Parts: sequence; structure tokens; C-alpha cells
Amino acid sequence: MKTGGIDSTQIQNMIAQLKAHAARPGLTPPVIKTEPAAAAPRVQFADALKSALDGVNASQVKAEDMSQKFALGDDSVSLSDMMIATQKASINFQATIQVRNKLVSAYHDIMNMQV
Repeated sequence: MKTGGIDSTQIQNMIAQLKAHAARPGLTPPVIKTEPAAAAPRVQFADALKSALDGVNASQVKAEDMSQKFALGDDSVSLSDMMIATQKASINFQATIQVRNKLVSAYHDIMNMQV
């Protein structure tokens, strides 16, 4: 029987080969050593938000700089590089706006809760 261009007997043969390979003597399964997880460092919300906003700002500054260089005829900046940087900055900004909208919505939901 053919399934999506692959004969089911081929699939069965492959499974049999895998099982035979796994059952070969002398092969031992890998040992995974687990160590106690170290406590994750605490990250303050304000610090995380500031670093995210700094990243968005940096991408916008880079896009603006590349746009100015391209407009002035600088050969080190190609049109495609400038457009990619501009689109990245735009996507970063739109994502920031969406996060802001969610935070404002959550704030309003919390403020309207009955206590």
C-alpha cells in the first residue's frame, strides 16, 4: 500500500532496521546525568522592559542611519539591507505596541475587578 508516495513496506523495513540496530549487543543507551537545577537569577520586570525597549530603539536608530546613508549615496549600504533593517524596526515597534496594548488591557481588567 502506498502512503503519500512512500510504500508502507519501506516504512516497516526502516522500523525493523532501527529496532535491530537498537538491539545490537554492546550498545548501551546514553546516560543522561541530571544535576540539581541552579536557581535562576531574578529578573526585575522594569529591567526586562527597559532592555526590550532599548533593543527596539536600537533597531530603529540602525534603520534610520542606514536609510540616511543610502539616501546620501553611500555604497556600503545596499537597498535590500536598508529595507530589511527598516522592516525589522517596524516589526519590533509593532510588537512593542501590541505588548503595550495587552499591558493596558490587563491593567484595566485588574482595576475593574470587584474586591
